[in-house]
Amino acid sequence: MQDSSINNSNSVNSLIHLYRGELGRMVSYRSRLDTTTNWAIVTTAAMTTFALGNSNVSHAVFLFAMFLNYFFLHLETRRFRVYELSHQRVRILERYFYGEMLGQTPDKAWREALAKELQQPRSPVTRLNALGWRVRRNYIWIYAAVLLAWLMKLSSASPAMNLVQAARVGAVSGTWVTVVVVVVYLLLILLAVRASFYHQLESD
Repeated sequence: MQDSSINNSNSVNSLIHLYRGELGRMVSYRSRLDTTTNWAIVTTAAMTTFALGNSNVSHAVFLFAMFLNYFFLHLETRRFRVYELSHQRVRILERYFYGEMLGQTPDKAWREALAKELQQPRSPVTRLNALGWRVRRNYIWIYAAVLLAWLMKLSSASPAMNLVQAARVGAVSGTWVTVVVVVVYLLLILLAVRASFYHQLESD
């Protein structure tokens, strides 16, 4: 009985420390998500001000901004998946472990599920869903602002040309540049819609 009590006490203490650690990591990664979004917003605002304020600056600055924002989006996607991994463990402990401590009789299989999760960590959110979710939450608005500023730059830089012709970058024709931009934005919209669809299915 004494050994069993010690083992039980050790298990409880270990789970409490695990809960604290995962909760701290979840809060830390939540803050990192905000930091990455702020980087994207500040960088976009600075490049937009620089490009629109100087008529000699090429509209290609906004194409670079689109690429740079994808880098921030990719980084934020990785952080979001880690955040969701910790969030999943915190929810398991809050729902089952503390529920059991408060006198409830939850399904005992949660211990095996938690042990398996610790042995083989896997985020509950796939990379595509995480990518789409961050686009839907923040980056669709950032990309919309970049697109609007790019169109303004094209219309003001070459008023005698149409927007497609003015989109030319070096030896690359404006048609190809426009096609690439349209495809990129369509993919972003599809990712956002897909993430929203799967989120609704999980909620149901």
